[in-house]
Amino acid sequence: MPSISIANCDLQLPIYGTINRSFKGAVLSSATGGRIASASRNVTVVQALKDISLEIRSGDRVGLMGHNGSGKTSLLRLMSGIYEPTAGRVHVEGKVSSFINLGLGLDHEATGYENILLCGLMFGLRHGEIRSLTPSIAEFSGLADFLDMPVRTYSSGMLMRLVFSIVTSVHAEILLMDEWLSVGDADFVAHAESRLNSLVDAAGILVLASHSEETIRAHCNMIVRLEHGEIVSVERLPALDTAVPESPQQTA
Repeated sequence: MPSISIANCDLQLPIYGTINRSFKGAVLSSATGGRIASASRNVTVVQALKDISLEIRSGDRVGLMGHNGSGKTSLLRLMSGIYEPTAGRVHVEGKVSSFINLGLGLDHEATGYENILLCGLMFGLRHGEIRSLTPSIAEFSGLADFLDMPVRTYSSGMLMRLVFSIVTSVHAEILLMDEWLSVGDADFVAHAESRLNSLVDAAGILVLASHSEETIRAHCNMIVRLEHGEIVSVERLPALDTAVPESPQQTA
């Protein structure tokens, strides 16, 4: 069964090339929620997360809320393995699909088809698995002959079509999402929304970071609010109580 266990985690991120006593330092402090752990002349250490403890089990739909710099994206990256905790422990059980920094890892000089292969390998798929998925990815993207062209020639909408089609082609037990996706042109939105909902329904766990409480309440059964890198509250949504027997709770 998929699960995410986070115990007493801190995350500190070094930012190089900054001078904390300058105007830049003041702006950086504001942008990160004002949590500057330490600073030297050229390195500022940001306290991105502090003493995070959370247990997430199969069936949980967790919404992360907070202002910019509150730690939502940092927490998603910690769960995905992009970041290692400075202190504490993170244990993730299950196959993870991350909708974070979509487009990261694309080779803009390679064709659409070549990027399908590259992304598949990055997701840990075998060549045979990628080949079997490629026709459905191509069909869903609707990019047709453009898949034979370099990605650098794509519009932003075309690029999102390609990335979304690749990412959602692989079943995952755990979905980590930084905002509910906006996937380019209007003609593609309804099609993509239906596919994304199916993916979420099939996943054991969803963790969704968003500024929109309406979006969170539409898709989640628990809201975790963060401020300055710390969990300040955990709220169960009563309408979904009967659907999910266990929910994440902040541990002592």
